[in-house]
Amino acid sequence: MNAEGSPPADGAENTAGIQRGKPFEPGKSGNPAGKPKGTRNAATLALELLLDGEAEALTRKAVQLALGGDITALRLCLDRILPPRKDRPVSFEMPKINNAQDARAASAALLDAVASGNLTPSEASEVAKLIDAYVKTIELTEVLARLDKLEASSNDPKRRIQAA
Repeated sequence: MNAEGSPPADGAENTAGIQRGKPFEPGKSGNPAGKPKGTRNAATLALELLLDGEAEALTRKAVQLALGGDITALRLCLDRILPPRKDRPVSFEMPKINNAQDARAASAALLDAVASGNLTPSEASEVAKLIDAYVKTIELTEVLARLDKLEASSNDPKRRIQAA
């Protein structure tokens, strides 16, 4: 029912009162031991039984279809021969980064590599993330060293007298 007291226009009924709710108490499962280790999906097992011994014939047929011009079979075969590349090593000249100021030269080298076509922009972006993380690590190390030095000097008895 809607606000005016009439049934909803789409014919749906309010079934909230007759639903059974949560079947299990919180933290307790209907099968506390869980699925046994090594148990396999029934559909997967049935397919394996059907295809058992047919892999060679199916592969041969897919290759024949691909050679005959079937684009889907061709794509399937090529994907198995040469899967899409997910990542590749990148190689370019980058100066060593010893402090946060060295990151400027490294970033310039990265931009030069993109401009010359040795790296793609997405590859350069990933390398830039590594440079950024490394610089943050250097900066944090430097800040912690300065903090340790300040704490050590504040524990100096002569320093405490001057502060008071």
